[in-house]
Amino acid sequence: MTAGTSRAWRRPARRGLTYVLALVGAWSFAVAGTAPAAVAADVQSKQWYLDAMGADEIWKKATGKGIKVAVIDSGVNPSTPSLKGRVLEGTDATDAPGEATDDYNGHGTTIAELIAGTGQGGGLRGLAPDAQIVPVRVADGEFAKKYKVNAWDEATAIRAAADSDAQIISMSWGAEFGDYKMEEAVKYAESKGKLFFAAVGNTAKQGNKPEYPANFPEVVGVAASDREGQVADYSQHGDFVDIAAPGNDIPYWCDKSFTRYCDGDGGTSAATALASATAALIWSAHPDWTANQVLRVMFESAGAGEDGNKTGRSEYYGHGVVRPNAHITRGLGKPGDANISPLTNKRTGGSPASSASPAPSAPGSSQAPSGKPGGDAVVAGSSKKSEDGSQLGLILGGAAVVVVLGGVAFAVVRRRRTA
Repeated sequence: MTAGTSRAWRRPARRGLTYVLALVGAWSFAVAGTAPAAVAADVQSKQWYLDAMGADEIWKKATGKGIKVAVIDSGVNPSTPSLKGRVLEGTDATDAPGEATDDYNGHGTTIAELIAGTGQGGGLRGLAPDAQIVPVRVADGEFAKKYKVNAWDEATAIRAAADSDAQIISMSWGAEFGDYKMEEAVKYAESKGKLFFAAVGNTAKQGNKPEYPANFPEVVGVAASDREGQVADYSQHGDFVDIAAPGNDIPYWCDKSFTRYCDGDGGTSAATALASATAALIWSAHPDWTANQVLRVMFESAGAGEDGNKTGRSEYYGHGVVRPNAHITRGLGKPGDANISPLTNKRTGGSPASSASPAPSAPGSSQAPSGKPGGDAVVAGSSKKSEDGSQLGLILGGAAVVVVLGGVAFAVVRRRRTA
């Protein structure tokens, strides 16, 4: 991978950002340990985390109804049995043939089903089954090899999601470098009151470098946990991790043919979907809350590892692993000030999620890393069967374009992977 000249700067108390002239972004596809295809009829029996989270109890009080989630990914197929009636009009940010509802590899449809799938036809059941999906399509490396694509499609996608009426943005993608257009788009989404979740990445064993947009201060970085509540060994760690969610042993669509599911790990991609769905559940139970309040309750109700939440933030799971049941059925977590960030304690302004001008989402935090969590407490009732932690596969591609800005031409070379 070729690296070009870069210029970096410090950001208060948390993540750094690298502007690059010759930009190389590595995007990761979060499917590990692929096994033979799972038949659709029994795929729901493999969604272990729903029972562990007490989903049936949660759904008696909150289902995500009234909440829209923008899924920035490979596209979302609205015709799978589990997504019929759940997918709204979206945006194709690639400038390539097709639409936001043309999923070129099945990844985006998996993410959408994990959030809002109805489970019809034996498909994946979403954690927030009455939420709706706003699809926003971006290109991975393989797609960019086949078509001429918008060089700034991720920034375009984030802006489109911000301009939609979705309250939540879910982006299961990551790149080693962030650029100023993406940064501006993320800030724009914050100004529109969106709650933005992004995967931290799956290359902890290959350098563990921070990835964007999860490393931006306005974005909630999501790590992946296993059945025992421990953070998966492939899940990247650092001060960019804000929260964790289940990512191991989660079925996914095998490919764009949508004829079968495969067994494997959803990685931080699936974890991001489940964190987004958790937010949708909480927001649907409290539609007048702001993004700050939803996120604060997520943090306060999250379950931690052996050191709990009392010893400070963990660089492996942030505030802990999501536990929507802890708030929705037991009332754990207080919303606090609608206009104060739960991460920086700074005023962000705000208004209810249902308002035409909602509050900006929570900006980044200062973290005090602690040890890798272990033990029990992340998801009540979780199985103690351990995950094998096999290494994630990568889908790598390349696309080179020349961009002229302010009279200066420079190359943007991208190798992406979905996280």
